[in-house]
Amino acid sequence: MTGPGAVVGFAGLGKMGAPMAIRLAEAGYQVQGYDVSEAAARNWTERGGVPASPSLRAMAAGAETVVLMLPDSAVVRAVMDDLLPALGEGTIVVDMSSSEPLVTRDLAAEAAARGVTLVDAPVSGGVKGAVSGRLTIMAGGADADVARVRPLLDVLGARVVHVGDVGAGHAVKALNNLLSATHLLATCEAMAAAAEFGLDVPTVLNAINTSSGRCGSTENKWPDFIVPRTFDSGFSLRLMLKDMRIALGLAAAAGTPSTLSAAVVSLWAEAAGTLPETADHTEIARRFI
Repeated sequence: MTGPGAVVGFAGLGKMGAPMAIRLAEAGYQVQGYDVSEAAARNWTERGGVPASPSLRAMAAGAETVVLMLPDSAVVRAVMDDLLPALGEGTIVVDMSSSEPLVTRDLAAEAAARGVTLVDAPVSGGVKGAVSGRLTIMAGGADADVARVRPLLDVLGARVVHVGDVGAGHAVKALNNLLSATHLLATCEAMAAAAEFGLDVPTVLNAINTSSGRCGSTENKWPDFIVPRTFDSGFSLRLMLKDMRIALGLAAAAGTPSTLSAAVVSLWAEAAGTLPETADHTEIARRFI
């Protein structure tokens, strides 16, 4: 059973995971949440209305589906190493983290050897999309496996795109974030030039957003987080850089040109070296304004 009423384990109750788990609970799923952070676990207990699970294995107990919303592949692997021996045959794990595609394929093979299925389904849309259920979900896995978890994914996202076999979702997510980071950096440079020329930045953005230069950064990131100087998109600069490096690695493995991508990754790495560890990715604009 993968529809409302089913027991779902949910590991990772941070800025993205908590609102996603709450949406599932509100849709009728029996969500068993877990987070290594005591603060995140307390937040889930208060907002979700049920106590957080005391351990990973308790979180997965009785669950046909286990959702992972974790920082990176290293954490996903550690969680899977702990969980796999305890998961029953037929369990399906949905890794919604931003993970490395090749690691995802390896983990899927290890899971399959134990009768467990792994589907990757990373998301785009930020905390706002997680709260509203308007995420875009990039799913990787066999047709039947993605179809099996589709009811759950439809609760979390406005658009679910099956992009290929297992690992494909994480590849597309990394490439998407490479593009997102590139146009954010270009927008920062353009807006800095506009301001120096004496132009009103919101007016410039308004003009561009009905012109050919528009992008997610001109339409959302600059108006929502940079112009008001809140810098609170909910996605960290270092996680963005991690995804960019994954995408650059894919290009290197494929032998495709990546001169611009490498330059952008270098500039983001430079910014990461000067901004606080907790910096939101939109804070890269602080270098320009």
